[in-house]
Amino acid sequence: MSQSRNNDPSNPMPQLKRGKRHSWFDRAAGAMTHAVGTPAAFGIALGSIVVWAATGPLFGYSETWQLIVNTATTIITFLMVFLIQQAQNKDSLALHLKLNELLASHRSASNRLVAIEDLDEVELATLRKFYCRLAELAQKRGVHETHSLDEAIEADEEKRQGRERSL
Repeated sequence: MSQSRNNDPSNPMPQLKRGKRHSWFDRAAGAMTHAVGTPAAFGIALGSIVVWAATGPLFGYSETWQLIVNTATTIITFLMVFLIQQAQNKDSLALHLKLNELLASHRSASNRLVAIEDLDEVELATLRKFYCRLAELAQKRGVHETHSLDEAIEADEEKRQGRERSL
């Protein structure tokens, strides 16, 4: 985005400020997600399990010994679900926004697809049928280029009319 576009008062796109302070949860979740995805974190987890297993004979493989690892893994898994979901939500939203920007910026792209992630299952299924039809039309024509559904239908209709005239 050019600087002049950012300063244009008629531009509905807000100017984004890099380095803005995020919420404490966003910062903590980002740091934890990054930290637990490292080889060192895997090594620590593996080492903990090895130490726990090695102490089994010392504690006679008691119920308390088993309860320790069960409780620890349950708590860690429970908390990780929220961290992973937060990271996935953020990545998904960023990806949708990038795709929307690409659709909005390309002159021949259909703007009907911007924000389709907000459609319900029935609407998405209907839209999928349209694109399956587009693929069928392209396959019939031997077309391997992208174009809109409207262009594909129009081109297929012209081709069909041309065949009817020649008969």
